Amino acid sequence: MSNFVFKLPDVGEGIAQAEIVAWHAEIGQEIQEDDPLVDVMTDKATVEITSPVSGRILSRHAEVGVMASIGSELVVIETGGKAETPIAGPAPAPAPTSAKPAKAPAKAASAPAPAQAAATAAVPPSPAAPAGSGKVLAAPAVRSRMAALGLDGSKIRGSGPDGRIEHGDLDEYLTRSQPQLQAEPSPPPARPPVPPPPMLGDDGIEDIKVIGLRRQIAERMLEAKRSVPHFTYVEEIDVTALEAVRAEINTAAVGWPKLTLLPFLIKAMVRGIAQHPIVNARYDAEAAVIHRYNAVHIGVATQTPRGLVVPVIRHAEALTLHQLAAEIARLSELARAGKASREVLTGSTITVSSLGALGGIAATPIINPPEVAIVGVNKIVERPAVKDGQIVVAKLMNLSSSFDHRIVDGFDAAAFIKTVKGELEAPVRLMV
Repeated sequence: MSNFVFKLPDVGEGIAQAEIVAWHAEIGQEIQEDDPLVDVMTDKATVEITSPVSGRILSRHAEVGVMASIGSELVVIETGGKAETPIAGPAPAPAPTSAKPAKAPAKAASAPAPAQAAATAAVPPSPAAPAGSGKVLAAPAVRSRMAALGLDGSKIRGSGPDGRIEHGDLDEYLTRSQPQLQAEPSPPPARPPVPPPPMLGDDGIEDIKVIGLRRQIAERMLEAKRSVPHFTYVEEIDVTALEAVRAEINTAAVGWPKLTLLPFLIKAMVRGIAQHPIVNARYDAEAAVIHRYNAVHIGVATQTPRGLVVPVIRHAEALTLHQLAAEIARLSELARAGKASREVLTGSTITVSSLGALGGIAATPIINPPEVAIVGVNKIVERPAVKDGQIVVAKLMNLSSSFDHRIVDGFDAAAFIKTVKGELEAPVRLMV
């Protein structure tokens, strides 16, 4: 019998610390070699660390939300037999007071971290488990989906390496099982009982710890507002002609990626940057140096279940409208699935942010330092407009853009947005 002390390994990003965002094994739990052990976050990337040995978890030395140093002790695993008493570890922090009952620890440990970062770097898959072992090879997101659907992973054939179950395997299994589900309709659910009125003093407060990606977003937003003097400029754009051209292209270009407003906006921004390059820059305040770029690497703010991330379109100046549409779709899918790498999420020179139909009338977008500009898109609305002395119905949209006033003067900001406006209001030029 021996005890194996497992220390936090270097995950290869040159960092000194990583945040613990999810444990996959509880104290006293048996674990096999290469089973998922813990998820750690480093600079918007979540890394799944697997167990290097088989055995029983005796103690854990870092809880969720703790910043652990590389080389510090994570867990002690008993190998080669069962110990009588576990090695003492730090006592778990008391659960926050809440009006709602606490969830069982085992279930909480197996669920995916709510603040999982935009990218998940998994270790190489382990060999397939022997038949009857009950071990299911699958990524954390796949295991979470199986649990949510109430599926038994041992009944699903995996198509990945060494029999690893992929999302496509779940889709195929659900498709094959659907006829059976339809053939045996279940009785209508009973009407749930009416809950009693809440007792006085029950405020229904739920405490949510700010960890992982949400913590990083909070820190970056605070630093951006504290260190960057924002100047926000709002301009109205008539997109009546643009929407007509966009609809015509989508109807005619069968088999091509559908064009949203965003590819046209990015094209217009590229034209504007060519005339006003100061907005396509990064500012090193410590060295007092402005890095102005010829290439346009546009970050696209993307909402995901874990929070806001910004994947980057490289060399947007070299892409056509349909190439931009395809790249936006590809990067958005990576971000929402939590598979975007650190390289995908870094290196932008200017950012665009859009809330689509929820865009409101105006906004004050926050700059993504060290960039010096961000272009925000508001929703399109139909309103009366005066053209050539006549009142007509027009499709209008505001651009709400913010600039770092240390680097971009108000005149340059307005001139840049005016150029973007001119390109969007004459969409045929964007096709050339």
